Amino acid sequence: MSDILISSGRPTDAECRTARELAAYDFLDSLGLHYTRADHAPAETMAACEEIDEKMGLRMCKNLFLCNRQKTDFYLLLMPGDKPFATKELSSQLGVARLSFGSAEDMEARIGISPGAVSVLGLINDPDCEVRLLIDRDLLERERFGCHPLVNTSSLGFTTRELLEVVIPALGHTPTFVELGKGE
Repeated sequence: MSDILISSGRPTDAECRTARELAAYDFLDSLGLHYTRADHAPAETMAACEEIDEKMGLRMCKNLFLCNRQKTDFYLLLMPGDKPFATKELSSQLGVARLSFGSAEDMEARIGISPGAVSVLGLINDPDCEVRLLIDRDLLERERFGCHPLVNTSSLGFTTRELLEVVIPALGHTPTFVELGKGE
């Protein structure tokens, strides 16, 4: 992934962007948030994200869309990208018998995102807060936060403080903080 273009704020080529992506910029702009943006080839792996991270001077987080066995409870987990994930550990902390990855269909229906573009910004499509937001406490130690604007061909960066004090409250979700990787 050699062509990574870094800019500030929303793109000027709106006609080349999806309605989904533009909705993410509209949301951030409505908050008065200043963010950096990297446009790039589809970031489909954590390795691709690492190259983007280096260019943007931050570290993307891993975003996992999860559900319980019955598919009645859904979760969006934000955690450091370099941290291993164990469903058993998270299930134990949440008091849920068994967690698994949510299907692409459930992801699309609940947060309006396709696999590969999962982001906290998908919660703009969840006004009834049906998806529970989970954040690994290790993310709080990072100065900057990175995520996709509902597509995996761009990445955004802003401060973790802005995530916690501006973005999440505007989404109307109350995060549950978890501690992953402590039981290993």
